Amino acid sequence: MSHNIAIDGPAGAGKSTIARIVSDKLGFIYVDTGAMYRAMALYMIREGVDPADEQMVARKALEPDITIRHEDGVQVVILNGENVNDLIRTAQVSDMASKTSLVGDLRKQLVSLQQKLAADADVVMDGRDIGTVVLPGADLKIYLDASVHVRALRRYNEMLEKGEEAVLEDIEKDIEERDYRDMNRQESPLRKAKGAVLVDSSDMTIEEVADTIISEYQKTLK
Repeated sequence: MSHNIAIDGPAGAGKSTIARIVSDKLGFIYVDTGAMYRAMALYMIREGVDPADEQMVARKALEPDITIRHEDGVQVVILNGENVNDLIRTAQVSDMASKTSLVGDLRKQLVSLQQKLAADADVVMDGRDIGTVVLPGADLKIYLDASVHVRALRRYNEMLEKGEEAVLEDIEKDIEERDYRDMNRQESPLRKAKGAVLVDSSDMTIEEVADTIISEYQKTLK
């Protein structure tokens, strides 16, 4: 029987970073569901799909082959045979993913793959509807949050480190708009799952957050 940890939360809360650390420390497989949605979004961009055309999004969602492999401990996202890890972290892909993930048929296809991964192995999975929809029976459900300002500042610093131009106020506005979309979408809106433990990372280090989640998981084993 596999063991699952579900981590949900808004954009920029640090879900992926924390999930990777927790999975490494516990020896679990890390499944970055957001990367799967981003790969789908990249496909939509390449196909010139209008995210407002839900029927077209639903049709196109049936076309690509999206899989996840782990190579030397690193998760590799494969889109139609191509490693797209370095192509799915742009602002354009993020925006398209947030919009197309509103479409129910697209979500159903990806949720099915995510559930199969969790049934076959011990996993830490992060996203926006893991504890509510994908893995409602997870051993531990976490809602990882942080203030809009803190999340925007993290993104701002990341962009500066990459040599990209960034305006903190614009990033805050984008995050607020994305939060609203994620929390008010018709399909699987972002919310704290029943029984989930709230962890606010605003004033915590990455290691402190990871240790808190591992401590909560260990409680489930007693």
